[in-house]
Amino acid sequence: MKTIILATSNSGKIAELAEMLAASGIEVLGLDAFPQIGEIEENGATFEENALIKAMAVAKATGLAALADDSGLMVDALEGAPGVYSARYGLDWAYLPGENRDQRNMRKLLHEMANVPAGRRQCHFVTAMAAVKPGVKPLVCRGEWQGELLGEPLGSNGFGYDPVFFDPQIQKSAAQLSREEKNSRSHRGRALACMLRLLPQYLGD
Repeated sequence: MKTIILATSNSGKIAELAEMLAASGIEVLGLDAFPQIGEIEENGATFEENALIKAMAVAKATGLAALADDSGLMVDALEGAPGVYSARYGLDWAYLPGENRDQRNMRKLLHEMANVPAGRRQCHFVTAMAAVKPGVKPLVCRGEWQGELLGEPLGSNGFGYDPVFFDPQIQKSAAQLSREEKNSRSHRGRALACMLRLLPQYLGD
């Protein structure tokens, strides 16, 4: 059986990918199995660069193939912000009582977009996934999800900016979708579908 290291300690992500790749004879391990690796600094200028930084660091540290992803929201009216800084967008804002990081990020984003009319609130989610096998050229997949930014959060599912991301084709926010619905439309689902098609052959080379 082939083995790939997923550059995360998130048990949900590890279990999800492990289930998908099991049919192809690929075993998935997470970073919790390699505590010596520690935190990997993501200082790339693009989602692809950040995914490659993480995958390359894990592949180098373990000698095994590694898979990493980087995701974020890009808002047209903000010239692509928050972009690669999506998870850290609200760092310069103080927390409100009871507020978590995702809520703080959304509060800042909605403030920045407060005076932007409905016709100019286009945005899209991006996920880049990179697989790195020592001695082999990296494999990179990208997925995008086009939408519009809402004026206030809607829905209670998902995470990150899901409550303020509206899919006009289905007239729902990302936070109103079930996991199955979201995976069939989302940026991460599209990048993962691309990777799942290519990964078995890549690991077998």
